[in-house]
Amino acid sequence: DDEFDKFFKIRADFDYEMPRTDENILKIAQFIKGFVVREKTLEFDVSAVCAGIEYSMRLAARQDKLSTRFNYLSEILGEAHTWASLEKAPIITAKHIQKAISEKEQRRSFYKEKLEEMLDNEIIMLDTTGSEIGQINGLAVLDMGNFAFGTPSRITATTYVGKSGIVNIEKEARMSGQTHDKGIQIITGFLGQTYAQKFPMALSCRVCFEQNYNGIDGDSASSTELYCIISSLAELPIRQDLAVTGSVNQKGEIQAIGGVTHKIEGFFDLCKKRGLTGTQGVIIPVSNVKDLVLKEEVIDAVKNGIFHIYPITHINEGIELLMQHPAGEKNEQGEFPTDSVHGKVYQKLKAFALMSQTKN
Repeated sequence: DDEFDKFFKIRADFDYEMPRTDENILKIAQFIKGFVVREKTLEFDVSAVCAGIEYSMRLAARQDKLSTRFNYLSEILGEAHTWASLEKAPIITAKHIQKAISEKEQRRSFYKEKLEEMLDNEIIMLDTTGSEIGQINGLAVLDMGNFAFGTPSRITATTYVGKSGIVNIEKEARMSGQTHDKGIQIITGFLGQTYAQKFPMALSCRVCFEQNYNGIDGDSASSTELYCIISSLAELPIRQDLAVTGSVNQKGEIQAIGGVTHKIEGFFDLCKKRGLTGTQGVIIPVSNVKDLVLKEEVIDAVKNGIFHIYPITHINEGIELLMQHPAGEKNEQGEFPTDSVHGKVYQKLKAFALMSQTKN
């Protein structure tokens, strides 16, 4: 509107996060004290203030940041006062803050509960033990507007001789976003760069997010899809007790993604329900480590060695974790050791190329 600039002459952008410095931590503590005075609530003890600061970090989704969305913090402070009052407690503690947070999540978790019910009843098929060829557990975040949560998803890949390259089934069904389509093209680039320097690529591949009926976008599963394709080509099984998230570039480097905390907690919750085996865990990009603001029970499980978080920098690290087989490095002639994962893929694609030429 041409009139808008005439009446509103000053624009200001407000950041949704701030650095986690001692000064800003003190300001949040002062904000909590101001809330007590303004709303005439019970006092918050030190543990409650610390829990409030941790909640602010979780809202910002960074270990080194605090959220500036003070209205969300105010909601939790007000509800914590209510729970403390119902208990006739003389002061608000961390227990009341945690109660307020969990109750708020519970009220908004209807869709999450339905998904968990389908996983429990095996309507949605997902393995958390054993190993399978061409099958892997990916991780996604579902954002319901005022509530986001992580959920695992089975991804499968099939490979055979042909010329169609990697076909994204979601794209063919018009259920894939542009960023996800970009991830598929990056995988094609990696495969060509890594294996097809001495012969043409004669590969047909179908990649699919199984039982996905709502569409998919983002490239955070591109490394996951690549592992799945490599497993199918190498005919090596992938561990189903691990779930994977991370974007990959054409050089095989693992790149940061969003929602890493929700994704880890989503897979942890599923494993916990089915019974933690001590080998289960999640593979994430190293660059996402600072984004981890995990629930206390996940932190305790990792400390006790019954759940694992593996930060990696390159696709080769993930291959060795998932397939428990050496990834392999190129020699001076540009070839991989025959018994390595890359060597097996190289030989399979070379055979595909010969079969393709024979048919022609």
